[in-house]
Amino acid sequence: MSGCACSDSVNLQTYLSEWSSKFDAFPDVLPPKQPFWDRPGVLVDQALVRSSLTSTSQSASFLAAASPHSGNWLFALPIASCGLSLDDEAVRIGVGLRLELSLCIPHQCCCGSQVDAHGLHSFVCKHAPGRSARHHALNDLIARALASAGTPVTKEPQGLLRSDGKGPDGLTLIPWQVGKALSWDITVVCPLAESYVEAAARDAGAVAEIAATRKSMKYVGLDSRYIFQPIAVELLGLINDSATTFLGDLGRRIAEQSGEIREGNFLFQRLSVLIQRFNAVLLHNSFVDEEAETGIPA
Repeated sequence: MSGCACSDSVNLQTYLSEWSSKFDAFPDVLPPKQPFWDRPGVLVDQALVRSSLTSTSQSASFLAAASPHSGNWLFALPIASCGLSLDDEAVRIGVGLRLELSLCIPHQCCCGSQVDAHGLHSFVCKHAPGRSARHHALNDLIARALASAGTPVTKEPQGLLRSDGKGPDGLTLIPWQVGKALSWDITVVCPLAESYVEAAARDAGAVAEIAATRKSMKYVGLDSRYIFQPIAVELLGLINDSATTFLGDLGRRIAEQSGEIREGNFLFQRLSVLIQRFNAVLLHNSFVDEEAETGIPA
């Protein structure tokens, strides 16, 4: 439906009448873009699906799936050299998490805890080696993006320590804004964990905001000397608001250097793909290697 050239069409007028009656609206000027006409129906269907959900974890997964950036990995071209490819198992787990489907047979994690069919424990297990690898990969992604924007950085800088000896994940070596260098710290949280799922079911992204606030409180002493940026990413792909703004700005700065206007989209996609890839790693970390345990081939 694109214009006024056919505005006297009987079929068009019939459609407009039915659409306006169904959604209680009538545009003064016919919008040329299809999303305008689709959006009311999508919202009605979305409300219908949400009303049929029977658990807080289903609500949390649904709200996350309907939110910006959670599905960036679905739009990424599978280019391995750009870090945008996912194998079939990572895609299976990514889709299963979005739809709250069973991911595995219930089993005992290598740490001794029970893993249910949704694999929940595997995503919060503190003994999973994939947690540390994921953190280093995310930190490397941010550091490389800043370097691509023409901003030299150092990871795990010395001298920016809290009283407990811990420091942020990175620091720019030149000012980022208002004459101050930028320091950042990354965390990944599971909104389906028992301690978070109620908040995630009420408000999409709430868990990322809780984690970001916690990070900011830890590094409150850096505020006078540096700009501190918490980057909190939920397992389902949502990112805290201030980090979303920061990544958008970073993408624009990379675009200025490269001339590619889609750099911002690519940055969000690389981050999203990385999270999905490590979701699969964490689930598989929970499986006990029978051969390694017993020395007998499985």
